[in-house]
Amino acid sequence: MAQWDALVDGALASLAARRLLFNTRLIALAPPPPAPSETSFAGPGPWDRATVEIQVDRTSIQQWLAANGEVSSQEDDEASRELILFSGNDYMCLSSHPAVREAAVKAAQEYGMGPRGSSLICGYTTYHKLVEESLAKLQKKEDCLLCPTGFSANTALMTALGSISSLLAAGRKPAEDERIAIFSDALNHASTIDGIRLVERQHQAVAFVYKHCDMSHLDFLLSSCPMEKKVVVTDSLFSMDGDFAPLPQLVKLRNKYGFLLVVDDAHGTLLCGENGGGIPELFGCEDDIDICVGSLSKGVGCQGGFIACSTRWKRLILSRGRSFIFSTALPVPVVASVHAAIHVSRKERWRRSVIWEHVQYFASLTKLKVTSPIIVILVGSEEAAVKAHRFHLPPMFSYHLPSSMCAPLHVFRSCFPCLKLHAGIF
Repeated sequence: MAQWDALVDGALASLAARRLLFNTRLIALAPPPPAPSETSFAGPGPWDRATVEIQVDRTSIQQWLAANGEVSSQEDDEASRELILFSGNDYMCLSSHPAVREAAVKAAQEYGMGPRGSSLICGYTTYHKLVEESLAKLQKKEDCLLCPTGFSANTALMTALGSISSLLAAGRKPAEDERIAIFSDALNHASTIDGIRLVERQHQAVAFVYKHCDMSHLDFLLSSCPMEKKVVVTDSLFSMDGDFAPLPQLVKLRNKYGFLLVVDDAHGTLLCGENGGGIPELFGCEDDIDICVGSLSKGVGCQGGFIACSTRWKRLILSRGRSFIFSTALPVPVVASVHAAIHVSRKERWRRSVIWEHVQYFASLTKLKVTSPIIVILVGSEEAAVKAHRFHLPPMFSYHLPSSMCAPLHVFRSCFPCLKLHAGIF
């Protein structure tokens, strides 16, 4: 992608000339971060159930029953109720893993929350750098930028991307043919959509929305667009539909048109691929993905987001990505837990296998067309979806699902009434 390398280099040169090219200030922790715990297990343990077995307090139960027109019993009035959680994203059950807990506790004891500030001021430590290196290796990318959330990672990337046109325009408003043409899947995540809207309003980019996973429509839009700077951005696994982006077909179009390919792998990181490298690894096209955005609050079971990319892209994003620049860095105990979770996922590969076994089991049980751990059930109208969300699960789910399947349940969007479930370890 020599064209895009040249564009980013030009943007970086413009920032350097204006003394606006930033770098993180690495804070050395004393003592240095310890090696991850070697604690690992051959199968699920009781600690894994902590991610799905919860207690709902008395007030919440009463409000829930009242909303459904039910009268609470004396038992409901006097105590909390134990429930199975059907709305979490902790697919791998790593949030409660002993090694992850141990890492967070040790880091808190040694460093407290760590230096509090943005990464460009004082929030970037040797632990943050260590995690960035681990994620870059996992994604087979040159570098990585750790962000406070997955949402901020996507918006930071989009704003940095849009800034290229204004930086190269040298102080004037970019002409339309100088702007970035961003082609976005119709069902991309809200963080991507908001980032694109922001750069559009700043007259830095022009957005084109292609029909969901429709490569013919995307091909038509690309061929019809005279703009030179083209970017295609897509979720890898769509969070509200449970289907995969056709990455191999996107790669073919990339080779044809030379666009920058950006993939949001929020729901694929650690879940997919032999090594947990996500859906690009699953499809064997890691080298064809230019920038990979991910979340640390789903498969990793912790908190945060990341952007795996080249070093030149990282320098541009940390200098122009406002949601990164103006956010406080992740606390050190959280970063330590991420480091431990990545290590555990390499050692306990069975976790990925169990999830996919549950996906297959659920598909055979329900006869639904299920291809991923995100399971969508259409129930009809918006009213029906809201009603199903408020009431208890139907007997099929509460009776037939194995105890080792986690299936978070909630209404996923008002404009497309359905229920969504996630398959996990428990």
